[in-house]
Amino acid sequence: MSKFKTIRVRFAPSPTGYLHVGGLRTALYNFLFARKHGGVFILRIEDTDRTRYVNDAVDNLIETLRWAGLDYDEGPEKGGTLGPYVQSQRLEIYKQHVDRLLNTRTAYRCFCTPDRLEMMRKEQEARHISPKYDRNCLSLSQQEIQENARKGIPCVVRMKIPDSLTIRFHDVIRDDVEFSSEMLDDQVLMKSDGYPTYHLANVVDDHLMQISHVIRGEEWLSSTPKHVLLYQFFGWELPEFAHLPLLLNPDRSKLSKRQGDVAVEDYRAKGYLKEALVNFVAMLGWNPGTEQEYFSLEELIQQFSLERVNKAGAIFNIEKLNWLNAEHLRRKPDEELLRMLKEALAQSNFKNAKHDDEYLLKVIFAMRERVSFVNDFIEKGSYFFEPPNEYDQEVVRKRWKAETPSQLKQLAEEFSKLTSPTKQDYEAALQNTADVFHVGNGTLIHAVRLAVSGVGGGPGVYDILFILGKDESLKRMHTAIERLT
Repeated sequence: MSKFKTIRVRFAPSPTGYLHVGGLRTALYNFLFARKHGGVFILRIEDTDRTRYVNDAVDNLIETLRWAGLDYDEGPEKGGTLGPYVQSQRLEIYKQHVDRLLNTRTAYRCFCTPDRLEMMRKEQEARHISPKYDRNCLSLSQQEIQENARKGIPCVVRMKIPDSLTIRFHDVIRDDVEFSSEMLDDQVLMKSDGYPTYHLANVVDDHLMQISHVIRGEEWLSSTPKHVLLYQFFGWELPEFAHLPLLLNPDRSKLSKRQGDVAVEDYRAKGYLKEALVNFVAMLGWNPGTEQEYFSLEELIQQFSLERVNKAGAIFNIEKLNWLNAEHLRRKPDEELLRMLKEALAQSNFKNAKHDDEYLLKVIFAMRERVSFVNDFIEKGSYFFEPPNEYDQEVVRKRWKAETPSQLKQLAEEFSKLTSPTKQDYEAALQNTADVFHVGNGTLIHAVRLAVSGVGGGPGVYDILFILGKDESLKRMHTAIERLT
């Protein structure tokens, strides 16, 4: 499978805000690959772009990964033998490697000002050529470099791209890939503030941390030839590359916040289950080769392979996510659903409602097939936690007739005769009352449902009556007769 004895992969986010769902997918694929092959999953924080650094973002990233169940083996807070795992703590390492490149003349110092670079770029665009550095500083003598340094002129270090070279590498997902060096710019490797760019830090860290497989988004594919050159400049063995397909909106535009939520935090706040979100994200670009769509994390670990990741962009289908959330929710054990419902109730308008576990378990049983989110138990079944304050007027117009009050009064009288009634007892009493009035059972069922719940849909009416109990059901029926007559 691999030329490496030990599988070592890394998720290397920048702390610029909340974790993007695309980032979650990258982390997930690295995690699944490591777990399947008995490898090591590393978290590395790439914080060398200080202009975009966001306080608390690292804590949020770590907490979100833990929430999703993607526990890393080495990284911040956990440590490891090849750390530190935060790039801003590795600046001396990068400086040493830049010096190596300077000494082998595969990199050079550049003193060009931002103004000059901007002017150069505009001139190139006016001539309709791709903007590239013109190597103005490549021919500087050692004396000129020392003189500029003595004057304190800011400089960056650029890599020297070889001329007329075809750069080839293998990608697990995209097979053999090649680029012409003529397409590449002399990339900045070290900025004037002493911080490395992504390209240098990424390659140095991947080598020193013994990364066997670089699994990352497609947006980094065009940077890979520069990375391949850096590996060659240093005389290092290449890792395996795997570039994941883009995530797309339904209109096939790149997934962005303009068209919907993109942060894992957003979906978590809306009540999506971690199991459903992980299941959904796993299917964005990968398929098991079967019709199976519902996966536990353990099943994903067993079946995942990079070879079954697609090249084409993956459509972010929110309807599929909602379906998966419902499937994962319904398959949870009663005890877990009970805990989740109690937590949701404590944050709801019904936090003062007093219901024991037995009552809530009955609600769960009745509503399980009708909910997609935990809050649906409360929002769609609010009548289980308080009497209806109002009645669906469309249902009133359709179902509440002139004769309904007398029919309900008679039904209430039948119910009142019952002792510890079961669902079958309620059904028999309703059947007897319907026979008395020579109407179908449905006539009374709709009226009772409206009276006790205020709405026209939901679980079976006998389930509702049984859960509410005889006294509460009768109370609601009499209130409806009074308010709707």
